[in-house]
Amino acid sequence: MGIINSFLETMADLAAESGFAGFIQDGGWKNIIMILISFLFMYLAIAKGFEPLLLLPISFGMLLTNLPFAEMYHPEYWEYIEGVAERGGGTNDHYIDYGRILQHGGLLDILYMGVKLQIYPPLIFLGIGAMTDFGPLIANPKSFLLGAAAQGGIFFTFIGAAVLGMTAAECGSIAIIGGADGPTAIYVSSKLLSKTDSIGVGTIALAAYTYMALVPIIQPPIMRFLTTKKERSVVMGQLRQVSKIEKLIFPILVTVIISLMVPSAAPLVGMLMFGNLLKESGCCDRIAKTAQNELMNIITIFLGTSVGATTRADKILTLSFGKVILLGVIAFSIGTACGVLLGKLMYLVSGKTINPLIGSAGVSAVPMAARVSQKVGQEEVPTNYLLMHAMGPNVAGVIGSAVAAGVLLSIVQV
Repeated sequence: MGIINSFLETMADLAAESGFAGFIQDGGWKNIIMILISFLFMYLAIAKGFEPLLLLPISFGMLLTNLPFAEMYHPEYWEYIEGVAERGGGTNDHYIDYGRILQHGGLLDILYMGVKLQIYPPLIFLGIGAMTDFGPLIANPKSFLLGAAAQGGIFFTFIGAAVLGMTAAECGSIAIIGGADGPTAIYVSSKLLSKTDSIGVGTIALAAYTYMALVPIIQPPIMRFLTTKKERSVVMGQLRQVSKIEKLIFPILVTVIISLMVPSAAPLVGMLMFGNLLKESGCCDRIAKTAQNELMNIITIFLGTSVGATTRADKILTLSFGKVILLGVIAFSIGTACGVLLGKLMYLVSGKTINPLIGSAGVSAVPMAARVSQKVGQEEVPTNYLLMHAMGPNVAGVIGSAVAAGVLLSIVQV
């Protein structure tokens, strides 16, 4: 009998310590819902092709973090400790104990350090820069204006979120979704949000990548509503050929100017332009290819999985998440509308030679937004080829979202 009782006690202990027991504990049903949501996102990534390179890692990170007792991510380790750490001869009013994370953290805690220390997003920008051709933007510098206008949704939403009573950090993190740039949204939210905020980095990332994936659905109705058939039918001339020296000077000049104007944007813009310089120099093919492929792929895996780890049930299944989704689509829609409206103004000023549809590409969902401009334009004139013209505002939007991120960080952290 003693052996049987011992065996039964052992089995009871194993059952109590298993993940299945976690599901029946108080609040365990929320974990089940989050796991089902992760399955939905996996389906959208695999079957529907919605931003699969990041949505699939994010959804799998969501699955891992919501498995009871897996101990791969510990939200409590990321709480700020007040007035303890000495830095540069002074004392910080708050800091994160990274030593504790390195000693006791799980796998996803370790990977998430790259997000919280703002390492992954700039490296993603390095890869984007190495894959980007700024030729259409250089050939038509007016595209900078369209890229800037499309960031209007960010600042309108920042004000709207503030009116709803959200903290400055939450306002900035939600507003940046309007730039339709996932790495930028993660960069800003990881710098601003803390444990005390009602939303997390994972929430922002999910919203940002959801709307990036829905660009072909959200943008066309707005574009058609704000333009006339005549405007959509404008056929634009061929862009001029851009010289190699222009492509070499451009990333250096942009880095210097923007870093001096908005120092907070330097990490993103600097790495974006560095990647582009590697590509255009012609003397660093091996490094440029590494930035485009191996490095980009590795960082994408780390970034997506660790951001997914922050999507705990207590952060997602809340009213605040609903506000993020609502304000995110408002930010993205206003950004699209601002780009199209400036395009209409340029249409008039240019003597009706600019198609306003290219303004919608000013959001930085590259190259999807440019393809949407091309598609809507061809609905009116099948032979119209707007893609290269739309790529100018599109890559300008990447720069614009990075600058907007710097501005938000400067505003909120003052």
